[in-house]
Amino acid sequence: MVKDLATGRVYRYHAGERLITASTAKAQILMALLLRTPWKRLPAEVKRDAERMIRYSDNHAADRLWTRIGGAEGFNRAGRRLGLKDTVGVPGQCVDLYCWGITRTSVDDQVRLMTALVSGKSPLRAGDRAHVRKLMGEVVDGQNWGVSAAACDGERVALKNGWLKRVSTKRWATISVGLIRDGDGRDYALAVLTEGSPEVEAGIATVEGVVERIMRDFRDCRA
Repeated sequence: MVKDLATGRVYRYHAGERLITASTAKAQILMALLLRTPWKRLPAEVKRDAERMIRYSDNHAADRLWTRIGGAEGFNRAGRRLGLKDTVGVPGQCVDLYCWGITRTSVDDQVRLMTALVSGKSPLRAGDRAHVRKLMGEVVDGQNWGVSAAACDGERVALKNGWLKRVSTKRWATISVGLIRDGDGRDYALAVLTEGSPEVEAGIATVEGVVERIMRDFRDCRA
């Protein structure tokens, strides 16, 4: 799904699918954390966990913050405040699997989540929205694929990706969600959820091929 947040123009494909988030759930974990406590009031060690969770996709940092927000209950409460309809965290203790990573979601919900990072109607404070976007704009090399493939030169990208080998099928779920801001300040929210790739590289190629094709129909890159 792609949505032009200035005009409301939308492209959807298989919008009814519900697939897992993998590490893209970390964006919602951070937003849930900031709905409870503004960034400026967070302890230094919590800020470090937030940075490692988003920029490096650190699972242990995500586990600690998952516990801090109250697990699935806190995750779901934040989701309701953010307008999500199809995303429900998995309760309980998941050994070596990360409960947050097997959250099922929809592209509509992921676009709603990205929209909440730029909308003045968001329950998140403006400063906190900006900080989440900053961290998502500084994802380390090697993890900054996906949505970024559709950006024109000079456009700003904020993203969070996920990749998880399914225990049941031995195949990969590969996901990318994020925002592209063009030179005119127009925001596009994007979400691509895939499952079934034999290797993660194939999943990345699929995600990037999708966003490149769709965004070419939304706008032309300036020469």
